[in-house]
Amino acid sequence: MKLARYTYGDVTTIGAVVEDRVVPLASLDASAPSTIREVLAAGPALIDRLTGKLAGATSGVPLAEVRLEAPIPDPQKYLAIGMNYHDHAEESAKAGMTVPKNQLWFNKQVTCITGPYDPIYKPRVSEKMDYEAELGVVIGKRCRYVSVEDAPSVIGGYFVANDVSARDWQFKSPTFTLGKSFDSHGPIGPWITTADDIDDPHALQMELWVNGEPRQKASTGDMIHNIWQQIHELSQVMTLEPGDLIATGTCANVGIALGKFLQPGDIVRVEIERLGHIENAVADEPV
Repeated sequence: MKLARYTYGDVTTIGAVVEDRVVPLASLDASAPSTIREVLAAGPALIDRLTGKLAGATSGVPLAEVRLEAPIPDPQKYLAIGMNYHDHAEESAKAGMTVPKNQLWFNKQVTCITGPYDPIYKPRVSEKMDYEAELGVVIGKRCRYVSVEDAPSVIGGYFVANDVSARDWQFKSPTFTLGKSFDSHGPIGPWITTADDIDDPHALQMELWVNGEPRQKASTGDMIHNIWQQIHELSQVMTLEPGDLIATGTCANVGIALGKFLQPGDIVRVEIERLGHIENAVADEPV
């Protein structure tokens, strides 16, 4: 199921995307939760029930007439892993960066989150704004000390992400958090594809374009630490909650490696097989 948060007219609600329309969950089940985070937390039984009702649904509005919003705008955590694709680690090493032997984690502060088609703003204080295509994971079950084998059972779904980065801020601090957390630098979406719809999240094609020019392309199978290992690692430290977001790493050909930073007027599109795409225009930060 594709769970979308969207605005139609003056009302923002959640629904299920079916081909070229979106069906409000409330029309399928009046008792359905009002947020995607609550739907995921309710577990597979609710997803199965809604999926069954969706098969015969005739209601809904054209997808082209709604504004898709960030599917989960208020997670408690947005965590991201650095240098987690073999080719990106190699290009980082060539640039003189130390490639970590262990998983390298940082926070993207949740105020960075924005919609799948909203603008991303070039900060007044940064001259090195960059892109990073990433597969996103959303936690569906409260968990701690999750084994690698059990990790798939705590995943609620997947989404497309762009880990927008201000490289000058990223590298002037011992931690990446400041350079990864500028407002609007966390576009996610276009919806949450529930875990039951994706047989193998490590077999998806991921691509990024800037102004129609191909920049990044990889299989999600090229991760150094796979998704199950990431969840295992994080859950040794902290309780993961429904709605928590994880960005699972980017592949080679980021802007800093190519000497091509994002500028106002650029259009950045990230697409992942079976999950859809997000597309964001770069604009000057509002005064």
